[in-house]
Amino acid sequence: QVQLVESGGGLVQAGDSLRLSCAASGRTFSTYRMGWFRQAPGKEREFVAAISRSGVITDYADSVKGRFTISRDNAKNTVYLQMNSLKPEDTAVYYCAADESPYGSSRYLRQYDYWGQGTQVTVSS
Repeated sequence: QVQLVESGGGLVQAGDSLRLSCAASGRTFSTYRMGWFRQAPGKEREFVAAISRSGVITDYADSVKGRFTISRDNAKNTVYLQMNSLKPEDTAVYYCAADESPYGSSRYLRQYDYWGQGTQVTVSS
């Protein structure tokens, strides 16, 4: 098993940047592909970004492509989400997730086995 703890959320203005971190503990971090998802009030949880176990393969939702960057540091057991040019519609609780599959990356919520508790990101206009 792996335990995930997100941090780095907060209240920012439109156009600002934030970097979210997700620290993992438990089993070897490099054996998990990772993803970031978000859930806004009254909406379903949606895919944001994903990264393969090695970090070579990344994938992004169209809504964040070009603004957000996912990365990982396997030596630090941490995955990051750098968010630039934030918009009010990015307001949500952001969750990181881990999946034991060895294949590439995944944008499918149900494929992820482990989830963090989430961190709130609020973007004011």
